[in-house]
Amino acid sequence: MPETTHYDAIIIGSGQGGNPLAVALSERGKRTAMIERAAVGGTCVNYGCTPTKTMIASAEVAYLARRAKDYGVRIGELSVDMPAVRERKRNMVNTWREGSERRLKEATLVELIRGEGSFTGPKQVRVQLSGGGERSLSADIIVINTGLSVSTPLLKGLESVPWLDNVSVMELDVVPEHLLVLGGGYIGLEFAQMFRRFGSRVTVIQRGKQLLPTEDADIADEIAKILREDGVEILLEAEAESVASSDKTVLLTVSQDGERKAVEGTHLLIATGRHPNTEMLNLAAAGIAMDEHGYVSVNDRLETNVDGVYALGDVKGGPAFTHVSYDDYRILKANLLDGGDGTIAGRVFPSCVFIDPQLGRIGLSEREAAKLGKKVRIAKLPMTSVARAMETSRSRGFMKALVDPETEQILGAAVLGEGGGEIMSMIQIAMMGKLKYTVLRDADLAHPTLAESLNNLFSNFQSD
Repeated sequence: MPETTHYDAIIIGSGQGGNPLAVALSERGKRTAMIERAAVGGTCVNYGCTPTKTMIASAEVAYLARRAKDYGVRIGELSVDMPAVRERKRNMVNTWREGSERRLKEATLVELIRGEGSFTGPKQVRVQLSGGGERSLSADIIVINTGLSVSTPLLKGLESVPWLDNVSVMELDVVPEHLLVLGGGYIGLEFAQMFRRFGSRVTVIQRGKQLLPTEDADIADEIAKILREDGVEILLEAEAESVASSDKTVLLTVSQDGERKAVEGTHLLIATGRHPNTEMLNLAAAGIAMDEHGYVSVNDRLETNVDGVYALGDVKGGPAFTHVSYDDYRILKANLLDGGDGTIAGRVFPSCVFIDPQLGRIGLSEREAAKLGKKVRIAKLPMTSVARAMETSRSRGFMKALVDPETEQILGAAVLGEGGGEIMSMIQIAMMGKLKYTVLRDADLAHPTLAESLNNLFSNFQSD
């Protein structure tokens, strides 16, 4: 082993929680090693939020162009230039990645080390350097921030088929003739609608009885209706059994309603789940505990069972969102550098599925409330009752909110509609301020905006 270099802190993985923590440690005089085996910025910047939402925006332009006549506008023949779409995406990713790298380099006490990190002891890390060779590091504080990777399903024949994942599908330079999407979660649905709008025929194969399996059934059913309106074929309760390919076709055999059927396409996207990047960390050498799924086990202060070792972001389990990772950073910063006592206990996080219309969610769902045996009042409003949505001819979906009948406080909401994530965020702010629903019902909100729909939503409760 080479001579060991000691740091005040080591962070393994330069994601959206680890990067700002490294900078904060540097600003407090802590010499910090940042270990990164791939691209700086983590999933969000390189493979997740930034590239997908950039491409979704391109797909939305194509969708609106095809609908131009609905607005009384005539345009010429439409075509999609996938190499140009891809280049726009690459440029956006490069901009944010370079910004992340620049902030690390400008932090005077941060050293960016390119390579694969693994534990050799509780406070000892070996780095297999990307350029060859290795280094030995030690630190009093070690933070694991290695994120997730695509899980490969146990599907007969998959090893012989050129399948796509959420990264490689964004590098296509052609519009697939027929894209098969295995999985009906966030990732699968966003790509399904995106490529349908680019011009692909798209089939979604979902093993469960609904899309977005943790969502309320009425929301999931409405999303399926919307996607089908867009021309996406959806197969529910369809179990993929095997896959094969020949020439330019992919043949997926599925079992549905007790029958086997063959679904033929030109491309296959696997979107069936993700797993934690812990297999290369050699956590056993440090005695760091994991759960049965391979996630790093932490307490409410993000501490592992080994003193001085922490985990943040997706690798610790829980909601896999960038804003969760960033809040983890804030908690660790407060506890490690500011003498705070931050905790992740009781956190309520928003989420947004960037289909069109968006699905924004905060707090309890109706399904979760029923499991808890919690009595709630439910308000619902179709987007066809929202003036702004009607005026823009984007009135698909509905809004739904749960209210405590005793305190009149909002317990949760789902907004499946134009600007769903933004409207959900307004409700989230009201929840954070512990406002009664009547405050939003009676607020004098500007007309005509999407926001004023909250007046009507909270005036439209279902029968108790």
